Amino acid sequence: MGFINYLLDIIIRFLGSLYPAARNINNFIGTLLPALVVYQVAYFIIGLFFTRKFNEAKNYHKYGIVISARNEEMVIGNLIDSIKKQDYPSELITIFVVADNCTDKTAEIARSKGCICYERFDTEHKTKGYALEYLFDRIEEDYGRSNFEGFFVFDADNLLKKDYISKMNNAFDSGERIITSYRNIKNIDENWITMSFAVHWLRSIRQYHRARSFLRLATNIQGTGYLFSSEVVKDGWHYVSLTEDRGLTADAVSQGYRISYQDEAEFYDEQTPNPKVAYNQKLRWSKGLLINFKESGWKLFRNIFLGRRFATVKWSKQEREEKFWKRVGIGIKDRFIMFDTFMHLLPTNVINLFRWILVVLILRSCYCYSMGIDNVDLFSGGTYLAMILRHFFDIKIHITSGDSALWQVFLLGVWTRLFYRIGSYIEHIIVPWYILFLERKRIKKMPISKILVYSLIWPIFDIVGRYTTYIALFKKVGWKPVPHTSKITIDDLSK
Repeated sequence: MGFINYLLDIIIRFLGSLYPAARNINNFIGTLLPALVVYQVAYFIIGLFFTRKFNEAKNYHKYGIVISARNEEMVIGNLIDSIKKQDYPSELITIFVVADNCTDKTAEIARSKGCICYERFDTEHKTKGYALEYLFDRIEEDYGRSNFEGFFVFDADNLLKKDYISKMNNAFDSGERIITSYRNIKNIDENWITMSFAVHWLRSIRQYHRARSFLRLATNIQGTGYLFSSEVVKDGWHYVSLTEDRGLTADAVSQGYRISYQDEAEFYDEQTPNPKVAYNQKLRWSKGLLINFKESGWKLFRNIFLGRRFATVKWSKQEREEKFWKRVGIGIKDRFIMFDTFMHLLPTNVINLFRWILVVLILRSCYCYSMGIDNVDLFSGGTYLAMILRHFFDIKIHITSGDSALWQVFLLGVWTRLFYRIGSYIEHIIVPWYILFLERKRIKKMPISKILVYSLIWPIFDIVGRYTTYIALFKKVGWKPVPHTSKITIDDLSK
């Protein structure tokens, strides 16, 4: 026992000796990561006031509309009806539906409303991405993907405003090849979960889509309600991960596409009010983010420096030199777009968790085993809560070296992080206030009392997103469909 204690003492002191250097590296990373995205403050400011406007189109383009549906008999008819009511020439629109592993009347309803419907039964490959892959392959076989100038992607629960396709056509006719649109929520006031999803989507519009589009940068695709040129799928659809939208975004940007946003094209989405379903959806997003970063992160990072035409084929020395300078010669704007998308995919939550566990919990505890700790604020941190409490309570912590210091400092690290999260939680309560205020003319009206109550719970939405990322590191996550039951029609929303 004495030898084991002696050995542990050596190990703990050795790990503690690493702490000063690790602390400096940790502080550097903690400063670098926020600095790399400080430009997003400009996005926030620009998004408050500006977004890109598109001129009226000179040409009407031919589009295919693709819908992946799994047991969506309750809602798919309403989506198709909203498409049929568009103020766009109907002869230029073809609706394709893939009834994916359906056991209800989804296919029957789609066909009865004039859609071209394919049925797919594959219990092994269940994601929406595989369903779209199957659908685009069938379109190529029977109609030819190149016979359409572009394709819209919708979920079965969506509803389109009457001028949706016309507004998206304006953007497409201006030369944009991938365009996303304004996502509204038809059941925003059902409970705090549906409001939280709404705030999440609307926040993305205000903080990212509007500014990126205005600056002619590339924003990101978000699941549904987007249009792309048929050239994007000239070789088929190959985005089959849990989050096919992120896969498309990363691949498109790495190829040089600038994903735009059309603020005037508005569609409605249904969000789940069920906590368990919402959790599974967030977990799928988190796992998908990790997978997409693994698949596309290096490609984007590499292209920041070597350009989007980087390839691994074997060239002669002269060809390599010519290709290299051609790649390096792409513009600063293209490189920034790739950097921006890389930072969007970068799992900073995972990086920060690793830093905290290694440096703060382990190495600092081992360091204090030898050195102790002196004059540390109980209410540390930069949140407003911490600053207020420090103003009224000057509580310092002193821990002497020894065995007890190891666990006391460990618990102090846990407390410090928990206290920071509480302070951050309180500060984020205001997010729904300004987001819903900014979008008040477009969203369904909600009583102020309901907004105030829901806002108190809203930060849980982001907290769940953070911790599902940690869970997704170790958990195998599969595709679980989100039930849609809303009977709301586009006529109900247009009143």
